[in-house]
Amino acid sequence: MNKTRRLILKSAILAPLLPFPQLAGAAFSGERKLSFYHTHTGEKLSVVYHDGFEYLSEPLSDIDSCLRDFRTGDIKNIDPLLLDQLFALKRLTGSNGVYQVISGYRSPATNSKLRSKSSGVAKKSLHMQGRAVDVRLTGVDCTNLRKAAVALKAGGVGLYRKSDFVHLDTGNFRTW
Repeated sequence: MNKTRRLILKSAILAPLLPFPQLAGAAFSGERKLSFYHTHTGEKLSVVYHDGFEYLSEPLSDIDSCLRDFRTGDIKNIDPLLLDQLFALKRLTGSNGVYQVISGYRSPATNSKLRSKSSGVAKKSLHMQGRAVDVRLTGVDCTNLRKAAVALKAGGVGLYRKSDFVHLDTGNFRTW
């Protein structure tokens, strides 16, 4: 990734963290590591996706695979800014937990099928762009995870109490 793109990406994720100077510095010093457990496939993944200088292509590819559409097997690149949100949330909550993934990437076919069964699925869902994830974080109550995500103001944040997960995306800041 070239220097300009890295600077743009870093600035984009850093701007929402300005109200949290202690977090902004921590989010970009050293390695960035995330751990996932996919609730539908049983897959586990723990990777350093950024070495403190640049995003690492092989770990990003591993994340893309882990967060694939488990219904179709389709894979899409996951937005690195979404990963940085997840990393920042772990720092903000003080968690060393694992992200339990309910839904990552969704193919248009899967999104359409889910939309036909639920009014809670957006027609132009950011899941179809690899820019959204539905998760829980072990050791952190979903209500508290939502509060932390809202404080970041880094994208869309939704709490689904009945299913006990939080939706996060890299779109415009909004809550539900």
